[in-house]
Amino acid sequence: MKPQIRVGNIHKWYGSVHALRGADLEVYPGEIIGLLGDNGAGKSTLVKILAGVIPKNKGKIYWEEKETEISSVHEARKLGIETVYQAQAVVSDMNVSQNIFLGRELKKRFGPIEILDKKRMDEEARKITEYLNLRIATPKQEVRFCSGGERQGVAIARAIYFKAKLVILDEPTTALSVSGAERVLNFVKRLKKEGISCIIVTHNIHHVYSVADKFIIISRGKIVEKLEKSNITKNQLISKLSQ
Repeated sequence: MKPQIRVGNIHKWYGSVHALRGADLEVYPGEIIGLLGDNGAGKSTLVKILAGVIPKNKGKIYWEEKETEISSVHEARKLGIETVYQAQAVVSDMNVSQNIFLGRELKKRFGPIEILDKKRMDEEARKITEYLNLRIATPKQEVRFCSGGERQGVAIARAIYFKAKLVILDEPTTALSVSGAERVLNFVKRLKKEGISCIIVTHNIHHVYSVADKFIIISRGKIVEKLEKSNITKNQLISKLSQ
């Protein structure tokens, strides 16, 4: 099987700060990766490069074995990369349907006039939220009335609807209740079932261990270990990160 994405020798400088030092990784279709490390280790820098938020200074990125440049969020989405940020996953004062189709609204045409197809967006939003077992009464419900886990679910629904091939989740269970975190982890399992790759950036080993296939540990801008779940217990992983 060929990797969905492969990056090699990625470097990033912020002035004199060398934030990433030759990072390399591979993610295969349907594989769930737990990206672990302390604050400032380089986790966010790496995924922001993959998401098109910031440019790399050196190194290569291969998407489905073809070298590519991810120069913007738009370019990342065109490839099939969707990123869900813990603090910015959804817009609170917009409804569920509007959030799912934000920036990619469905339209219909009447002669030369093109207008939003709100009815179709609501129907498509209803189908995808039901598929994910989101407890949302109606797609017209404002997201501010959703729980934390449901908000993450709306963002993941967006990724699945637009046929993402790789979903990056940035601290997806932070500040969630136990039930909310469990719901997000169930969404991750659904991504895997759909054959969608996922990189989970997290500090919570207890959460990520239950769903990940592989763990990548990054420290001081370098990827220092790549571990198969089958070869390490949760307690051993915790011990490694405590060293």
